[in-house]
Amino acid sequence: MPATDAPESHVPATHVLVPSGVLGLGFSPEALACGVALGCDLIAIDGGSTDSGPHSLGTGRSKYSRVVCKAEWRALMEARAALGVPLVIGTAGTCGTDSAVDWMFEITHELAAELGQRLRVARLYSSQPPERVAEAMHAGRVRPLTPAPEVTPEGVEGLANVVALAGVEQVQAALATGADIVIAGRCTDTAIIAALPLARGAHPGAAWHGAKIAECGALCSTHPGTGVVRVSVDATGFEVEPMAPEAACTPHSVSAHMLYENADPFRLHEPGGHLDVTGARYRALDARRVRVEGSEWVPGPYTVKLEGARLVGYQTTLLAILREERYVTHARTWAARLHARLVAEVGAKLGLTAADYDIEIRLIGLDAAMGALETRIGQPAEVGALCLVTAARAGWADEIARLANPHLLHFPLTEDEPLPTFAFPYSPAQTGRGALYEFALNHVLALDDPMAAFRLTVDEIGPEGLRDAAAA
Repeated sequence: MPATDAPESHVPATHVLVPSGVLGLGFSPEALACGVALGCDLIAIDGGSTDSGPHSLGTGRSKYSRVVCKAEWRALMEARAALGVPLVIGTAGTCGTDSAVDWMFEITHELAAELGQRLRVARLYSSQPPERVAEAMHAGRVRPLTPAPEVTPEGVEGLANVVALAGVEQVQAALATGADIVIAGRCTDTAIIAALPLARGAHPGAAWHGAKIAECGALCSTHPGTGVVRVSVDATGFEVEPMAPEAACTPHSVSAHMLYENADPFRLHEPGGHLDVTGARYRALDARRVRVEGSEWVPGPYTVKLEGARLVGYQTTLLAILREERYVTHARTWAARLHARLVAEVGAKLGLTAADYDIEIRLIGLDAAMGALETRIGQPAEVGALCLVTAARAGWADEIARLANPHLLHFPLTEDEPLPTFAFPYSPAQTGRGALYEFALNHVLALDDPMAAFRLTVDEIGPEGLRDAAAA
């Protein structure tokens, strides 16, 4: 049933168990056991986001521990088997690229053999060939969001990875294959939760709103670290309940989650429309459960968000600690003088120009996070001077860092004083971070067919081996 259909009054509630905000973060085993005992129609968990920056998208690799992810996924696969319901993960492997989906599939395959489970697994792929995006740009089907970096069709073809964010339609297509487990590439956090209630005819506004509230597990409760919540969506609204006995959902904790990672606390944009919670009413059913009604789904053009990352260079870092009071007091002046000296040295001794590299010194303890926007003024006991060296070539970044090393250790505040000695917290002081990426797309792609930018593969896995079951 399309996500915009009006619900029937007799539609039964669809129960979705959400173990955590992301696989790899952890959840309470006791809370998960309570959720299994209570029962559900679907288990859904997010696998990542862009929160940690562009590196995972650029490399197509997860930022989370494989060992931890496998242990948590084992618990969820056991819970799925006990309940006999589908298990869905969205944005697999942090970034949701095809390689990340296959990484999660490999883990699932290992566990299926170890647990003796025969499973139908659907993989939903979200990676976009750069030429497809370039063609869509030429056709006027790609438009920028605000803010969006400047990008041309030619520039898109040089990106390391591009993904499109799937919505409920793509997840519904994966569930419709009869899959026991769905491993989805990049998708919206809410899509994996809202997909089944919407397919069963639940209230569209309630399905989307309930999914938004439950997307981060117990973050909508009084005990966020317990992880597990159950959201139940029906014909007129939704109910949310934490599974840990010590946790509680309140009208305040539930309504506040609309502020989380959302520019507008009353509207949430998704593929095919937006959620409007202006008229939502939050009511405590008891000390632990909240019911919400009045949310509305407003249909709109079908677009999916595009995310892309590109290689911008290679980076090496150094860290020195300033503790002498005079240097702590004048840390900004010292850093500015040091930066000027390093630029002059790099030009004179290495022959590099400003187009070849960048040096940045962040003063940890003063304004390393906020820079010029910092308003908290105080005198710390020590300041960390983090030197970030970025260059077009990995060798250049390392060579510049080696040039900077003695200056970062001994550079004086003025020319007419003895050389100071600062502290390096580890040796060697420089650390090569490797390839550096930046986000290069914040656009939406218009689609006539929701599946046009996605592909679906289904396999049977387990003790009897692996065979292709279907492909679409």
